[in-house]
Amino acid sequence: MAVIRRRTCQTSEVKQNQMKTLLRVRNCWDLKERTRSSLSRTQLHWERPSKDWQGNWAQNSWTDVNHQPNVLLGGDVMFVFLSRDREADLQFINDYRPAGGQRQFRILLHGPVGAGKSSFINSVFSVLEGKICHKATACNITQTTFTKKYITYKIKKGDHQNVYPFVLNDMTGLSNINWKHRRVYEKDMRMAMKGHIKEEYKFHPQSALSETDPFFNRNPTINDKAHILVTVFDASTINQLEETVAETIQEIRDEATELGIPHVAILSKIDEACPEIRDDIKNVCQSRVLQEKIQILSKLVGIPENCIFPVKNYHSEKKLNHETDALILYTLRSIIEIGEEYLSS
Repeated sequence: MAVIRRRTCQTSEVKQNQMKTLLRVRNCWDLKERTRSSLSRTQLHWERPSKDWQGNWAQNSWTDVNHQPNVLLGGDVMFVFLSRDREADLQFINDYRPAGGQRQFRILLHGPVGAGKSSFINSVFSVLEGKICHKATACNITQTTFTKKYITYKIKKGDHQNVYPFVLNDMTGLSNINWKHRRVYEKDMRMAMKGHIKEEYKFHPQSALSETDPFFNRNPTINDKAHILVTVFDASTINQLEETVAETIQEIRDEATELGIPHVAILSKIDEACPEIRDDIKNVCQSRVLQEKIQILSKLVGIPENCIFPVKNYHSEKKLNHETDALILYTLRSIIEIGEEYLSS
């Protein structure tokens, strides 16, 4: 009798667990079957986050119903990061038109020196143009920034007659040289977010853009202003991010929030930080190391985990890679979708 009761209890417990799983899956947003690569053969469900992009997003819950990843967040909530269907994301980007009839959607990138800002711009160019591109000058030396001027990067469509209705701007790198440099960086960032910096403005580490400067835009339009702020971090050095740099990024984030500009982050160089991803980029779905780095970054600068996008940029490759493309396209689409909330409001 005791054995029968024990088996009955075990069966009941199994049924309860199955019901919990079914309810969790039922309440998730089906991201549908992935692309033809082995990366895309895993079916995922994602709990849709809340709409508040001003630092109040609910935490994402990723559930893989076919495979149990080796990273668990607080019990049965599993971390999985996987791109959407590459072709669907590419189609979305090709068809995209800014809300409200605006001419262009401006993505403003900034972050520590050597984090991969210019490399991300080059990667976006590469994916959309179908070949490895080097439009923005990138540097592998973490102590030196190659971005000296404020440049707006426009990407031509396949017919080379039209351009995509979004642009990318790359700020000079943030370094921990001294207090004055960080204050100058903050002021320039504020000017850029408000649309006061004209094309080709040369950054000066010791002095911020002034209203008397010929490169100061006195009457910025909605197209000149930043519609989303993207901070880029190096995953391989995130554990060594200096406190003063993190505080500066937090202050810029607060400024963006006051201006009503959404803020997300890109975690680049994930292949350098995570050996399992370097061996196979599809392991981005299950990397314990990557999830720990995302959690560290979230705590350091206050960016919600589901607003941090892991990316592998193109830097030494000679040819494009389907899985790398998928992560880049997913990140770009997410940036546009989050920024659209700002335009819509």
